[in-house]
Amino acid sequence: MAKPIRVLIVDDHEVVREGLQTLLSEEEGVEVVGEAMNGLEAVDMARQLRPDVILMDLVMPELDGIQATRRIVRADPHSRVLVLTSFAEDERVRDAIQAGATGYLLKDVLKSQLFQAIEAAARGRPTLHPEAQKALMRQAATPPAAPHAGLTEREFNVLILIARGKSNKEIAAALHLTQGTVKGYVSTILKKLDVADRTQAALYAVRHGLVSDH
Repeated sequence: MAKPIRVLIVDDHEVVREGLQTLLSEEEGVEVVGEAMNGLEAVDMARQLRPDVILMDLVMPELDGIQATRRIVRADPHSRVLVLTSFAEDERVRDAIQAGATGYLLKDVLKSQLFQAIEAAARGRPTLHPEAQKALMRQAATPPAAPHAGLTEREFNVLILIARGKSNKEIAAALHLTQGTVKGYVSTILKKLDVADRTQAALYAVRHGLVSDH
């Protein structure tokens, strides 16, 4: 007889943990080896118990499910984390998969689908709820934002003046700032744009049509 799939339940709601415990105990091929009520407990128990599958909620105190998943998978790349949550926002799905989750289910899943997903996860095969699949497809269809989209309005104004060849002193005068403040903005801009110096920042601005090159 095949060994049962050892499952760790992670959820901050006691009633959910008890419900899953009861549900899973009805299945011969599954054994619940532990319950965690937050992400920190999950990381600890995953290390101690080495479960085959971790059923992971996302919204929890102490440490959320995505951070917990990241830590668990980093410590043991063979860990199988199956997200079981109420939310399917694009960012949550993307972040969970990037953190190393094997699958993503919503709590409205049918009992048979849950067991199938646990079996699949134990074998390293992914299972995605249809809503999670749609979220990932939307993410794939949306081009990533350009680095300058992360600049604040003030940083953007400083970048434009850098691109126009202005010195820190000239930028400070134009924007009514101290030179020290401008220097701080320039450093932040270089980091956000991932460029090495002012010249590259200026070229970036021209290349992306933020300023004209004449």
